[in-house]
Amino acid sequence: MTEQRSRILVTVLAHNEERRIAACLDSLPLGERGVRVVVVVNGSSDATADIVRTYAARGVELVEYAEGGKARSWNRFILDCAPTADTFVFVDGDAELVPGSLTALADCLVDNPQANAASAPPMNGRNAAYYRRLMAQEAGLFGDCYALRGSFVERFRDSRIRLPDDLIGDDGLIAALAHTDLGDESRWQANRVVGCAGAGFYCEPNRIDRNGIAAQAKRMINYAQRRFQNRIISSIMRGPGPRALPATLAQTYPAWLGQLRPRLNPLWYWFDRRALARMREAAADRPGCA
Repeated sequence: MTEQRSRILVTVLAHNEERRIAACLDSLPLGERGVRVVVVVNGSSDATADIVRTYAARGVELVEYAEGGKARSWNRFILDCAPTADTFVFVDGDAELVPGSLTALADCLVDNPQANAASAPPMNGRNAAYYRRLMAQEAGLFGDCYALRGSFVERFRDSRIRLPDDLIGDDGLIAALAHTDLGDESRWQANRVVGCAGAGFYCEPNRIDRNGIAAQAKRMINYAQRRFQNRIISSIMRGPGPRALPATLAQTYPAWLGQLRPRLNPLWYWFDRRALARMREAAADRPGCA
């Protein structure tokens, strides 16, 4: 990819988003001076990449990886080959941005020089108001839309810290790394991540049909696995720090599976069991394991 510093580099991460990717791209200020848009399509088996190619005349660039995994693709593009930028904005391929969000996120980082990251809140969904309050209180990130300061990304690259390739919920770890300035949890400062009220995103509500219910069940298993992974990551961040993050979290599962139990809450019990089964399978599939 040509090295050319941009004011804002937008990275859209997309996996099998043929239904939503056009709406996502149409919500971006394509062709605006100083804004560069790259869509990273990973492990897709649908027409996502073909749709992105139709936006080439409007300046949208395509990077395609055969392997899936959002964290793996984040590493490969952002840490290994992305061009430099003053502000890096990350957007999920199923999100639509509120007009002016890119500028608002960049301005938030200018107005808060201590911050490494700025986060956009959700604008729809039955829990949107709750999440906006939570973001303001806890200064977290939503993976659907957030920004990182360019100098922070450069230090991230130099640190050789990488997200575990099999991480679910990359935004939680990225928020922690921004809060700690790439250090362990003892270096946590809340003001290193700021909420940006002038930005926002919309996501399509889950459909109430057979496909929508199946997608929601898969999503709930992912949420459950993310919760277990977060326990492992929190232990690393409280202890040796992010330079001890493994290449894959599956490497840690044999040591952790004996400590993890499904919640007794009937809402989560089945999903937790499925997540733990998935983690056991991943541990067994590691090279050298019988």
